[in-house]
Amino acid sequence: MAPVDFSGTWGLVSSENFENYMKSLDIDFMTRKVAKMLTPQKVIEQQGDKFSIRTLSTFRNYLVEFKVGEEYEEDTKGLDNRKLLSLVTWDNERLVCVQKGEKKNRGWTHWIQGDELHLELTCEDQLCKQVYQKV
Repeated sequence: MAPVDFSGTWGLVSSENFENYMKSLDIDFMTRKVAKMLTPQKVIEQQGDKFSIRTLSTFRNYLVEFKVGEEYEEDTKGLDNRKLLSLVTWDNERLVCVQKGEKKNRGWTHWIQGDELHLELTCEDQLCKQVYQKV
């Protein structure tokens, strides 16, 4: 049984250092300008250790599906268009993803604190912190 239930629809309320995180992924200037203005929603469906996370915005949508503890191929088409080997594991009540590919130190961590969903994105030496609330 999973330690936390992440299921729900979450709306972005704050984002720190997103621009530099996108630069570390070599995302072009125009895309970064548009992406910075968005307030995406995350729709998370969780059944035990199986997850579907949809990130929805007016600009583009992204879907990732995985089972905790099983490495999978991730195609970041529409984001930075790379192929990665990703592995999500539980670290106490946090979901931690390590993404192996062209970029070093790439991945993310999700956790719930109170009524907020926290997301930290890392790539190389950049850390982006985002906070979402249930909508």
